Amino acid sequence: MKKWIHAARLRTLPLSLSGLILAGFIAKFKGVYQTNIFFLSLFTAFCFQVLSNYANDYGDAARGTDTHRIGEKRVVASGEVTPKQMKLAILIMSIVSLFSVLALLYIAFVPLHWNYFILFLGLGIASILAAMLYTMGKKPYGYIGLGDVFVFIFFGLVAVLGGEFLYSKTFQWINILPAAAIGFWSVAVLNMNNMRDVENDVRNNKITIASKLGIRKAKIYQIILMNIPFFLALAYVLQVKPGKLSGIVFMIVFFMATQIRRKIMTVEDPKDFDNFLKPIAMMALIFSLLLGYGLIGFDFIDALTR
Repeated sequence: MKKWIHAARLRTLPLSLSGLILAGFIAKFKGVYQTNIFFLSLFTAFCFQVLSNYANDYGDAARGTDTHRIGEKRVVASGEVTPKQMKLAILIMSIVSLFSVLALLYIAFVPLHWNYFILFLGLGIASILAAMLYTMGKKPYGYIGLGDVFVFIFFGLVAVLGGEFLYSKTFQWINILPAAAIGFWSVAVLNMNNMRDVENDVRNNKITIASKLGIRKAKIYQIILMNIPFFLALAYVLQVKPGKLSGIVFMIVFFMATQIRRKIMTVEDPKDFDNFLKPIAMMALIFSLLLGYGLIGFDFIDALTR
C-alpha cells in the first residue's frame, strides 16, 4: 500500500483541489451551493489526480525519462511496481473516476437537465483521457510542449467554470477571471517541475516550455505565471463585490509571495527547484481559499470600513 500511496504523489493534491474549492465558494456567494456536489466534485478531482500521476509514472518509465530523474522516485522506473501492475492500477482508477463522474453528474443534473448531463459526461471522459495521455500513448501531449495548455484548460477553466456550472446551471463570463487565475497557478507548478527536469527532458527529447526557453527565460516565465493570478483576482473581486477591504487583501497576499519569487530567481542548480513545488501548490490552495472567503466572509468587516 505504501508504494501506491507514494506513486499517487499526494503533494500534488492541493493544486488539483484548488479550482473546485473556489468553484464551491463562488456557488456559495451566488446562493446555489450544495454540499453533496462540493464533496463529490473534490473526490472526482482526487481520482483524476491519482490517475494522472499513475499514468505519468508508467508513461515516463516506458520512455526511459525517469532513468536519471530528479525529485520524487517513481515506482515503475525503480522496479517497485511492474509496468503490468501499473497498467492495471491505471485501469482501476479510470473506472473509479468514471463512476465518480457519473455520480456527480447525476446529482447535479438529473432529472431536470439531461442535456447538461450528456455534455458534462463527454467533458468528464475528456478529462480522464487528458489525465492518461499526458505521458502515455504514441504521441503524449506532455512530450510535444502542450502540457502548459492542457493544464491551464483542465485545472483552471474546466475546474472553476465547470465546477461552478454544476451548482448554478449557468455560465457567467466574469468567472473566467478566477478560472484563469487558478489555471496560471497550475501552469506555474508544472513549469517549476519542468525547470527541475529540464536537463533530463532535453536528454530524452521531451519538449516543454522550460526546455525550449532555457532556465533563465523559464524563470522569468515562472514569475509571470505567479504574478498574473493576483491581478485577475483583484479585477474579479472589484467587479463582483466592490469594497474597501476586498482589493487590499489580495495586494497583501501578492507581497507575501515576493520572497519565494526572489528565491526562484537565485536558483542555479535545477534540482533545487524541487523544493518549491509543494510551497507553490500550497500557495495555489491558499489563494483559492482567500479569494473564495473574500466573497462570502468579509461582509461584516467591509461594513465596518465603509
